[in-house]
Amino acid sequence: MDNSCLECGEPLIGRVDKKFCNDQCRNNYHNKENREDSALIRNVNIILKKNRNILKQLNPVGKAKVKKQELVTLGFNFKYFTNIYKTKEGRNYYFVYEHGYIDIGNDYFALVINVDI
Repeated sequence: MDNSCLECGEPLIGRVDKKFCNDQCRNNYHNKENREDSALIRNVNIILKKNRNILKQLNPVGKAKVKKQELVTLGFNFKYFTNIYKTKEGRNYYFVYEHGYIDIGNDYFALVINVDI
């Protein structure tokens, strides 16, 4: 077994199963390992937060009707949402956390808030 730190290569002293010489090396190693995943998650969370803020801004009272172009102009990204609620009629409400929207036709969307969350 190699008795050197996985991050800096320094010789290890102590337990036989020790992998890092100190906490800083352990943290640096794991941060490098997770950097790609962390960036993807961070970017998706930024988009979700922006989408939620747009829906919240356009729907302060709980129900509203807006044109699709207004959402697009504010930078809403329709590809990102947190869940879908399917009605008995088979229509889909798309939610970004507690704020949702549904296409009601003619380039209009109904905005709702799920208070049960």
